[in-house]
Amino acid sequence: MTKAHRLSRRNFMQASALSMAPWLARLSISAGAIAATACQQHESQSGFVALTASQADDLGAIAARIMPTTETPGATEAGVIHFIDAALAEAMSDRKPPIEAGLIQFNEALKAAHPTASKFSALSETEQDDFLRTQEDTALFNSVRVMTLWGMFALPQYGGNKDYVGWELLGFEGRPNAWQYPFGYYDAQVHNAEVGDE
Repeated sequence: MTKAHRLSRRNFMQASALSMAPWLARLSISAGAIAATACQQHESQSGFVALTASQADDLGAIAARIMPTTETPGATEAGVIHFIDAALAEAMSDRKPPIEAGLIQFNEALKAAHPTASKFSALSETEQDDFLRTQEDTALFNSVRVMTLWGMFALPQYGGNKDYVGWELLGFEGRPNAWQYPFGYYDAQVHNAEVGDE
């Protein structure tokens, strides 16, 4: 990965984090419900809980362009769509109707722009990116962007961040004991100093 690409991803995540703040308090309150739904989904192997296969395909494809697969894993490898499904099934169920309505409008705009395309994921990556630029100001795109970031970097028990690929992208060394001191290489000097004082 080039330095410019790494900085581009980092800048994107930092900028997007600003728009996530109002949602984070809600996520912390609702995390248990999201985790329970995600676990139930994986245990039952029944596919998606809140989404139809078509909706999951559309949202998964959008997420995959927001956090694309490059030299490092993206939303697809992180299983972001499973996080989104679990969230819409329980803790964020009130967001499901507007997202469903947004998907209808999204596909109507897609059909107008690409009459021969059967679905968004059928377009080339370049065509997908070009079309998404026309959708950046929609409520659907902004909702999917926020949930994509959550699904990339939340604890895996919530359905996304599969195999901790999101944390590895950030260089976070917390797994599997994320909240046990010391927290990683960035805490090593403090930890070693305290051990030396004993």
